[in-house]
Amino acid sequence: MYKLIPFNKPCVIGDEVDTINQALAESKLSGNGAYGKKCINWLESELHTKRALLTPSCTAALEMTALLMNLSVNDEVIMPSYTFVSTANAYVLRGATIRFVDVDPKTMNINPEKIAEAVTPKTKAIVAVHYAGVACDMDAIMKIADENNLWVVEDAAQALQCKYKGKDLGTIGHFGTISFHDTKNYTSGEGGALLINHQPSIERAEIIQEKGTNRSQFVRGVVDKYTWRDIGSSYLLSELNAAYLSVQLNHADTIYDNRMATWTRYHDGLKTLLYEGKVELPFIPEDCQHNAHMYYIKTTDEQTRQQLIKFLKEKQITAASHYVPLHSSYAGKQFGKFIGEDRYTTRESERLVRLPIYYDIKQEDVDYVVSCVKEFYNK
Repeated sequence: MYKLIPFNKPCVIGDEVDTINQALAESKLSGNGAYGKKCINWLESELHTKRALLTPSCTAALEMTALLMNLSVNDEVIMPSYTFVSTANAYVLRGATIRFVDVDPKTMNINPEKIAEAVTPKTKAIVAVHYAGVACDMDAIMKIADENNLWVVEDAAQALQCKYKGKDLGTIGHFGTISFHDTKNYTSGEGGALLINHQPSIERAEIIQEKGTNRSQFVRGVVDKYTWRDIGSSYLLSELNAAYLSVQLNHADTIYDNRMATWTRYHDGLKTLLYEGKVELPFIPEDCQHNAHMYYIKTTDEQTRQQLIKFLKEKQITAASHYVPLHSSYAGKQFGKFIGEDRYTTRESERLVRLPIYYDIKQEDVDYVVSCVKEFYNK
C-alpha cells in the first residue's frame, strides 16, 4: 500500500522556528513590529504597489476594501459566483447586494462581457477573482470600471507572484487582497495583505486598520497623540505570524520554482489524457504568469469526478473538488442574485478535480498520482 499523499502541506522552509524565537526575544508581539515591516517592505518593493498593509487574513483585507469604498445598503457589487465565501461576505456585511455573473470556462475567471451586462446605476464595485493565480482579463475589467465610475478590487488570494501583461496581480485595480493562509504558496498560518493602489485611500486605510484611530501617524511622530477618527477594527497581523511570513517571502523564488516544477510535471504527465479527449487541463493565457498555486483537471461530468476522487482515495491520494457556486447556496440566494444565464459556472465547477500540490512534494509522489489518474481512465 502506497503511503498517504495529502492534498496540502503548509510550506516550511526551515528557518521559521529560529525567526519566531528572535521575535519572542525582542518582546514585541503585536502588529506592525520589525518583522511586519520587513514583510511590508518586501510586498511594496517586489509588487510595486503604493502601500501594503498586513492583515489577519485575506478576508479581513476584503472587509477593509468594503469600508474604504463606503459600501452600504442599496449598493451592488459584481463578482463571480465561483469563489470563496469571503469574497461575498466582505460586502454583504456592509449591506451590499451581490450580483453574481458567469465565468470563462477556460480559466474559471469572471467573464468581462457578463460584468458589462450586470452593471446598473446601483453598482459600485467589481471584484476580480484571479482563480488559481491566473489573471482575469484586467484590461477589459478596468475599461468597464472606468466607463461606469466603479471601484475594482482584485481578490488575489491565490495570486502572489502572478502577473498580467507584466504587472503583478493585486496592483492593477484600486485595491488588491492576498492570502497567507496555510493552504497558500506563501504562508503565515493565518494572514493576509491589503494592497492599496489608490493613493487617496492610503491614510484612511491606516486608520481603519488601527481600530479607527490615527495611531500609525502617532507612531511615525506625525501627531503627538492619537484619537478615534473613523470607523475601523483590529486588522493587524501579529509579529509571530509576520516573523514566519518573513522567512517565506525571503525564499519566495525558491518556493515558486519548486511548485512550478511540480505543476509542469503534472501537466506533462497528463497530456496524453488531454490528447485522448478524456480530461481537460488548466489553460494559461499568453499574457498571464501564474504561480502553480493549484493543479486541476476537468472530467467529463460530476459522476466521473466523484468516481475519480473515490478511486484516488483508495490509492492513498487525497484529491478534492473546489467551490460550490455561491449563488446556489442558502446565503447566496439571500444576499445575491445570479445575473444572466448560468452557462458555465455550475457545469464547470462540477467537473473540476484538484490534485495534491505543495512545496517539496516528492517527484515520485507526483508521478504516482499521474499514473493513478491514467490507470483510472485506462482501466
